[in-house]
Amino acid sequence: MIFKEDITDSLLALRKGGIILYPTDTIWGLGCDATNPLAVENIFRIKSRSESKSLIILVDGLNMIERYVRDVPDIAFELVSVSKKPLTIIYPDGKNLSPGICSEDGSVGIRICHDEFCKELIRQLRKPIVSTSANLSGTASPQNFMEIDRSLINAVDYVVKYRQDDRQKHSPSSVIKVEKNGVLKILRE
Repeated sequence: MIFKEDITDSLLALRKGGIILYPTDTIWGLGCDATNPLAVENIFRIKSRSESKSLIILVDGLNMIERYVRDVPDIAFELVSVSKKPLTIIYPDGKNLSPGICSEDGSVGIRICHDEFCKELIRQLRKPIVSTSANLSGTASPQNFMEIDRSLINAVDYVVKYRQDDRQKHSPSSVIKVEKNGVLKILRE
């Protein structure tokens, strides 16, 4: 029951340009509609994060990646298919996203989310969702809901109830950058 209510309430917040606090397939994150410039600005404000630092987005599958990246290098499809754990890939030339999502060089970090809650939320929204760790800039990422700073909880429009009682320690995803020429750079294992 909580799962369905959380999807409905999260969608309401996201469609109004709001910010949600939600569990992902890695750590808890702050999220918004990645195509809404005002919502993206609010994420930076809430985190006290410099807008020069780009944000990653979550999508529900390979088809959605192609809507937000100009030319997806073939190696990226291979990486996605062989990865055993959550993997964020930084692609060259993002498109159709709000300012602040892509880096100064135009690249964009995208993770195909396998968490059932996130996948369903993205599927129903029909847009990618920003996923930035639920911490104030410069502080450690929370490994579960109990470690999230109360000021962040109070600053968002909706806090997902699903998985708040999960005490397992979670870590951020691996990050690999794929250059236009297919060269790979491991940024975080």
